[in-house]
Amino acid sequence: MKDEEESAVPTPSSFSHFPAIPPPVKVPLVTVGPQPCSYLPGRASETRAMWVGKMPPAVYHRFMDAGFRRSGKLLYQPVCGACRACVPIRVPVATFRPNKSQRRCRRRNEDLDVTVAAPAATDEKYDLYRRYIESWHERSPEEESRESFEQFLYESPVESAEFAYRDRGGRLLAVGICDLSDESLSSVYFYFDPAQSRRGLGTLGALVEIETAARLGVLYYYLGYWVDGCRSMQYKADFRPAEVLWPDAVWRPLDPARTAATDE
Repeated sequence: MKDEEESAVPTPSSFSHFPAIPPPVKVPLVTVGPQPCSYLPGRASETRAMWVGKMPPAVYHRFMDAGFRRSGKLLYQPVCGACRACVPIRVPVATFRPNKSQRRCRRRNEDLDVTVAAPAATDEKYDLYRRYIESWHERSPEEESRESFEQFLYESPVESAEFAYRDRGGRLLAVGICDLSDESLSSVYFYFDPAQSRRGLGTLGALVEIETAARLGVLYYYLGYWVDGCRSMQYKADFRPAEVLWPDAVWRPLDPARTAATDE
């Protein structure tokens, strides 16, 4: 009987038979979809969401621990009918140790100046964002108006911080936006100059944010969703040790054997 119980414990490849984790408080949610999945070809995605004007940081943290993320003031959660591949991933700050590649990235960018302030949209950041989505995500910058840029990144229902990365000449190379609570620092979005891709700015941003969480005494750094089998998501598993939220609402260590991460 014990063997049968253990074999029934889900693995990240068998999430589909679990219902979505309920929100931590009773709220009205609207389901959107189905539409083509952005992460796994041939699949459809559905999300349920709600608009939030203001939310206490502790409550927001509980929503993240139920698998929710945010886009602007919209909190959303994947509820795909036959899939639970999108799993939140976080790093326990106290036990994180950068690997060799991450340490090299940190040294390679020692010339950059990093400032942290309240998020503020500017023409300079909007221009950088448009160049980023055109080159990195192959989207026309004409699709992204200044208004939608600000709604997406600069409207927030919780306390947020903005990390700005500049070279010695003062040129803006990257911007990261994070949400703050007593228990967590959550990465919302990171965009950078595509011409500076050799620097590994995305990796640098995560390292700086983890360091900031450590200075603040925050327990966990949240990286958003991780999707097993999605190449664009694999870098998140490089920040070790990592934990993923299983669809039974329990955080468990991410097995390094399931990832392509190395210590090179």
